[in-house]
Amino acid sequence: MSFVPVQLADEGVRQDARGRACSPFGSSFMSSQIKTELPPPLDLSGWRKAPAILMVAGAVLSVIGAAVNPAEFGYSWLLAFMFFLSLALGALFLVMVHHLSDAGWSVATRRVCEHIASLLFPWLAILFVPVVLFAPKIYSWMTIDPGSDPSLSAKWPVFTMPGFYITSAIFFGIWWLLSSRLRYWSLKQDETGVALCTQRMRFHSGWGIVAFALTLTFSGVLWMQAVQYQWFSAIYGVYFFASCAWAALAAVYVITVLLQRQRILDRVLHDNQFYFLGLLLFAFTVFQAYIEFAQYFVIWNANTPSETFWYLIRENGSWWWVSLLLIFGHFLLPFFVLLPVKAKTNFKIMLPVCAWVLAMNFVDLSFNILSVLHPDGYPFKWIWLQLGCLAFMGGFLGWAFLKNFNRHAPFPQKDPRLLEAMGINYIAHSEISGAAPTTGGHQ
Repeated sequence: MSFVPVQLADEGVRQDARGRACSPFGSSFMSSQIKTELPPPLDLSGWRKAPAILMVAGAVLSVIGAAVNPAEFGYSWLLAFMFFLSLALGALFLVMVHHLSDAGWSVATRRVCEHIASLLFPWLAILFVPVVLFAPKIYSWMTIDPGSDPSLSAKWPVFTMPGFYITSAIFFGIWWLLSSRLRYWSLKQDETGVALCTQRMRFHSGWGIVAFALTLTFSGVLWMQAVQYQWFSAIYGVYFFASCAWAALAAVYVITVLLQRQRILDRVLHDNQFYFLGLLLFAFTVFQAYIEFAQYFVIWNANTPSETFWYLIRENGSWWWVSLLLIFGHFLLPFFVLLPVKAKTNFKIMLPVCAWVLAMNFVDLSFNILSVLHPDGYPFKWIWLQLGCLAFMGGFLGWAFLKNFNRHAPFPQKDPRLLEAMGINYIAHSEISGAAPTTGGHQ
């Protein structure tokens, strides 16, 4: 199905032979953005069964792992879950920032982010069920009397089994409310185009950004940091937020490149959108490195045994080499590659960088989670189970994403900033001043 922006149809816009926007009104429409000539679309017919294949293969490996070693399966499943949770939460953040900043360039990518964010409920909530079932195997504090451990009693009543389940349900409830309302009004805007839709999305983004910050912080602490409950960090929530935004930007960049190549978003995607995505990816590369270094610097200078032990464990065996990989691969490599201006719109550079970013995000989460169960080094012998859980969730969530994406327009059809996203400057005739459309640059 081909979707045509309604604003352009209403204003009499047509396209020339090369697909560039033009108008019977002459100079009242002007393109202000550069658009690179696209290569031919890819033949993706052979990839239609990829989600099903990933789910079947991942399910087989996951079931075998759960039967052989339940604790290992629990940690591997939690790792995969936190990886995809970071993508969904990061996409939700991008949607809210779009509305709060009233950005025009991100209109083209907003619908993609909305569909990724909508995976939070019910799909990621369903995938959280094994974490609930295997929670006693993952979180050692669930089998400890809170009164016998001061570091655990200080976190009462959240760090109890009822507290864990109730708090987790609250997280998903807030994420469902926020993502569903933003997506509902976005789709409603496609139908009506009334200003109320834009106003409601800004309203939900206003209270949602506060709720998002709180739920993201506490979910990172409760689900990931709590695997080693004796340790705590005041900026762990900020670290998890930086990881979410960083990984989501990489995923959105890859998806939008593919959608542009397939001529699905080619009408609204230009070089400037990819430049801004690359610029944000570069910014969060620096921001996350700063947060991780700040956490290490503060804890190491305080030199408190109740805090430093977390890093001491991660210097054992192969974890030392993983930490060096994170220093160079998580920050230095993407930093220097993304530094040139032209690199941010060069797909031959950006696509490998985005894939590397996603891989480093997975390694970083492994560094946080798996080192608790394997303090002597990375469990390479169980990597098949980690990849199996990752494959199942990737196939499951990929199927859900494609299902939602195919049901709706690929980009907002009546967003007030749509013309700006398309690189068209429309100078409307003013009935009050009687001024006629003029030629020239941006108004």
